[in-house]
Order: sequence, then structure tokens, then C-alpha cells
Amino acid sequence: MSEPKSWSERLFGGFRKTSERLSENLTAVVGTAKLDQATLDEVEDALILSDLGPSAAARITAKLSEKRFGLTMTERELKEAVAEEIAEILRPVARPLEITAFPRPQVVLVIGVNGSGKTTTIAKLAHLFQEQDYGVLLAAGDTFRAAAIGQLKVWAERIGVPVVTGPEGGDPASVVFDAVKQATATGIDALIVDTAGRLQNKRELMDELAKIRRVLGRLNPEAPHDVVLVLDATNGQNALSQIDVFKEVAGVTGLIMTKLDGTARGGVLVAAAEQYGLPIHAIGVGEKIDDLRPFDPDLVARVIAGVA
Repeated sequence: MSEPKSWSERLFGGFRKTSERLSENLTAVVGTAKLDQATLDEVEDALILSDLGPSAAARITAKLSEKRFGLTMTERELKEAVAEEIAEILRPVARPLEITAFPRPQVVLVIGVNGSGKTTTIAKLAHLFQEQDYGVLLAAGDTFRAAAIGQLKVWAERIGVPVVTGPEGGDPASVVFDAVKQATATGIDALIVDTAGRLQNKRELMDELAKIRRVLGRLNPEAPHDVVLVLDATNGQNALSQIDVFKEVAGVTGLIMTKLDGTARGGVLVAAAEQYGLPIHAIGVGEKIDDLRPFDPDLVARVIAGVA
């Protein structure tokens, strides 16, 4: 029986596609003795092809030019230098989701398109809070999909946390109201709310979220304390358009990136950090309950650049 993989090994698997592509492109770049303009242009192209986006690619190559132009560099040194510049972009946004609200509970609205791994991520986030000795309650606010309610109930039972549900097609704000009442009465630290991910009708979704906010505001003016967008890493640059829409619709305060398996285009994390500057709270690299972990910018940067 094989040994279970460490977190860093699973992380490398999650960024394998991006890492291999960038490594291959950077290997092809190192054909000159010095870091000249032609080489920098090739590095920039390699970064864009690896889903880091044009803005991050331009920033990284500008920093390389500023610090190392004209220097002789080996392939390893170039990758190390790229890793450091990626880390510089990622470090400011690496912020774990911390439970600080008083009075309790801290209300975390979780949003994302259907199929992004949102409901599973909620369970993993609840487990992460449990590991930190916080009491957690879930609310099945995605009442328009029976599958979402059922899935959340299964996960809640599996990890041993209570869940508040309502009828399929019922009022999500009513579910949230009941959940806040229960969380307050039982001394729960964190209330995690699943919400609908129907972007086909932005106005309908916006109205629904606005109603949830009004209900929360009557019970606790500070709530929701966090609005976390779950992004599917296999979507690559399409994930950025989701950030645009959900920022407008829901007032996103932070991101969680999921599905960082071998098919993922993880370089989009760097693009998102550079373009939006939103906190990246955690990343998920698999389907297991402990496959969601706080975002480590230095490790991720080294994995992406192929030097971890």
C-alpha cells in the first residue's frame, strides 16, 4: 500500500499542468548567456501561455529586467527568479479566513457558479474551522437545487456539524434567518451559508442576495462578515470573468480556488491576484475532506515555477 501523499506533493499535482508548461517554456528560453531583451520577451510569452495573464507577466518581466538585466543566468536561476517575482504578487493576497467577529456568529456567505465545487468546499471549510476548535453551523441557502440541499446534508453528517435546511424552492433568506437564530442561541462561532449560483439571471441572483443581506442586517448589522467566491481552477482565464460578475452582484471579499488537480490551469491564481488583489483564503487540490488548506504563496510560487 502506497504512503499517502503530503500536502506539498498534492499541491504539485494540482499545479502540474501549469508548472510543466511554464518549465518547458522557460527551458526553451534559456538559450542565451545573458538576460537580454529578447530573452525577457520570451519569458513574458512563456508566462502568458502558462495562464498567468498579460498583466502579471508584464510585471514579472519588468522586475526581472530591473534586477537582473544583462546578468548571465542558468535555467535554474531563471526559474528561481521567476518564482520569487510570482511570490511577490501572491504574498499580499494570502490571507486565511479568520474567525474574529464579535458578537458571534461570523457569517460567511459562499457563492460561485453551479459546478464550481461550492458545496463540497463549504464542507471542507467547515472541517478546517473544526480543526481550529470553532463551532460551525451550515445553512443550505441554495434552495433552488434539491441536489445542493441533499449534498450539504450528507457532508454535514459526515463531518459532524449541524445544518439548517428549508424546502426545495423555498425562501433562502428564511433559511438564513433560522440559521442565524440557531447559531446565536447555541453559541456557534461560524455560520457558513450556501447560496445559489445561477448566473443566467444576474438580476434574480442579485435580488436574492440583497434579501439575504437585509435579513442578516436586521439580526447583526456587521453580517455577512465574508463573501467568499469559489472558483474552479480548470476554467483558467474564464475564472476571471466570474470574479467580475460576482464582484458586481455579491460584493466578493475573498476567493477560494478549487479543483487544482492535474487538469487545472493554476496560473490563473497569479492573474487573479494581480488583477483584483482580493484575498485568497485557501486552495483545494482534491476531493478529500482535508484537501482544502490555507494559501501558501511562497510554496505555490515555487511549484508554479518548477523549483519546489
